[in-house]
Amino acid sequence: QVQLVESGGGLVQVGGSLRLSCAASGRTFSNYVMGWFRQAPGKEREFVAAINWRGDSTKSQTSVKGRFTISRDNAKNTAYLQMNSLKPEDTAVYYCAASDDYRWSLMEKNDLYDYWGQGTQVTVSS
Repeated sequence: QVQLVESGGGLVQVGGSLRLSCAASGRTFSNYVMGWFRQAPGKEREFVAAINWRGDSTKSQTSVKGRFTISRDNAKNTAYLQMNSLKPEDTAVYYCAASDDYRWSLMEKNDLYDYWGQGTQVTVSS
């Protein structure tokens, strides 16, 4: 089992920044791909970004490229999502997730993730 706890969400104005953290406990953190997903009211959960086991490869959805950066610190068992230039459409509950699947090319798919955090609310006000 892997337990994931997100933090760092909150209310921010358009153009502002937030840094989300995802603290993991349980099994060996570096064995897992880490992903961030989000779900806005009335919408399906969507992929935001993922980072591979070593932290040397990342991917993100088009709408956040150049604004969001995913990273990880395996020594601290923590993954991060730095969000800059926030927009109202970024408002959502953000979830971190862990996957032990080896198929890096498919890591946008939420059904490949075995463990999920409880989510943290991000609200961008205009």
